Amino acid sequence: MVEKSGRIAVSLGVGADPRIEALVSSPEWLEDAVQKRMFPITLRDSRLIAIVRQVGQGHLVILSENPTETVLNFILNVDFAYDIVDHILSDPYDGMAIIDKDAKVAFVSPVHEKFFGLRPGEAIGKNVRDVIENTRLHQVIRTGVAEVGQIQRMNGTERVVSRHPIRHGNKIVGAIGRVMFKGPQQVEAMARRISSLEEQIAQIEKEAKKTPAARSEEFLDAIIGQSFAIQSLREQIRKIAPLDIPVLIQGESGTGKELVAQALHMHSPRQGARLVTVNAAALPESLVESELFGYAPGSFTGADKKGRAGKFEMANRGTIFLDEIGDMPLEVQSKLLRVLQDRIVERVGGDKPKQVDFRLCTATNRDLEEFVEMGKFRLDLYYRISPVTILLPTLEERLEDIPLLLNHFVGELTKQYNRPPTEIETDLAGYLMEQSWPGNIRQLRHAIERAFVFAENGKLGIADFQRETAKAPMRPQAAPPRAASAESDTSAYQGTLKASLEDLENRLINDAIVRFKGNKKKAAEHLGVSRSFLYKKLESS
Repeated sequence: MVEKSGRIAVSLGVGADPRIEALVSSPEWLEDAVQKRMFPITLRDSRLIAIVRQVGQGHLVILSENPTETVLNFILNVDFAYDIVDHILSDPYDGMAIIDKDAKVAFVSPVHEKFFGLRPGEAIGKNVRDVIENTRLHQVIRTGVAEVGQIQRMNGTERVVSRHPIRHGNKIVGAIGRVMFKGPQQVEAMARRISSLEEQIAQIEKEAKKTPAARSEEFLDAIIGQSFAIQSLREQIRKIAPLDIPVLIQGESGTGKELVAQALHMHSPRQGARLVTVNAAALPESLVESELFGYAPGSFTGADKKGRAGKFEMANRGTIFLDEIGDMPLEVQSKLLRVLQDRIVERVGGDKPKQVDFRLCTATNRDLEEFVEMGKFRLDLYYRISPVTILLPTLEERLEDIPLLLNHFVGELTKQYNRPPTEIETDLAGYLMEQSWPGNIRQLRHAIERAFVFAENGKLGIADFQRETAKAPMRPQAAPPRAASAESDTSAYQGTLKASLEDLENRLINDAIVRFKGNKKKAAEHLGVSRSFLYKKLESS
């Protein structure tokens, strides 16, 4: 105890050392130590930690002998070391409980006391199991093993806790437990995240146990439906997939061409390698070559210094899926044809051809035969990509699959939006089967998702679809075919015979184009004329 004048009033133990007395009686030392409140003292034969506190008109100096190197360096180098210790002990977001070797509570931080409804100091001396629900601090003292990042339920909530044994020399003298306190929303979000991670781990473990055949079959099951058209499609995939032969998938937009490509790859001998998907329609014309064939280092401004592999190199020993190939520019078609013939790619700006081994799978919603006749697609390339062609049915051709698709999409959306199970009204599937779906499965899923988002009371019904339809702008409907009559026919053609025949011919052609939704191949077959004749008539009309 040091008086205001600097005279030592009382000195005990190590404090009676003359060197210590001389140091603590120095006004300069006292002023500095009071400011820091925790001060290191290094003597020739010992090291101490001094905690200095003003008491009345004097100062109380408490000395601790033989601190560890870590503690000494901390106090020596951090001027606000005392403030850090105070923050750790009173942090409102990080609770703390300390017990001695007999599992008696020695300290509980203020936030922890408030959480348990304890008065300050009320828990001191009690057995930790009588104070903290589901604690394992006593077990940590027994085992000497730390438990980090554990979930502990306390007062009806789950917290993330860590428990550590405290050693003095080789003996365990106690244990410390720390728990993270956050707001309800943060704790709930953390619990959801933990639950999600546990589900992901379980799913990964489940996938790891599956045989290659079982994993392959899942890709076929992803093609939802039990109609005759879909069952036939699955059988085609099973027969074609093992054959290392190019496949062309034809179907309208939204019919699931990419799912078929994935199933073909996963049922093929190349399933262990990559399936590389390229949307040919989305590639900028100026970048098509660099994307498909790659580029050498420094081949153009902005190029990667190390160069870059093209899609064909990435697909080596695997499958490359060229979607929307009907929209590929003619000049790129020529280079693609060369790669398909030689199985050699050369990067843009490079001079080292590279052999590649891949299976080709292509898809389009275009009539490629029609494009060939119009000069928009190379005939030799068409033959290269279509030794086998798979035609996908439209949703209109498999309406009986809509109930299965409805259940599947609602299940997906329930997980996506983290909602409780949604009840589907019994008459909804029938209603959807009566609607027109020109956008096929993609349009159906979009409509289901839009209705699902606004559905109320956990039920999805017809009203949810009609509500959104009523808001959409009305599309013009095609005029009904006019009934033929002698009078109307006679009044319609009042010019020369040649002009009347040409007019009638044009009307029949237009009616056929409308009837077959722009499909000129089907229109020509219906009219009994060649497609080249039909093109000439359309160009001249």
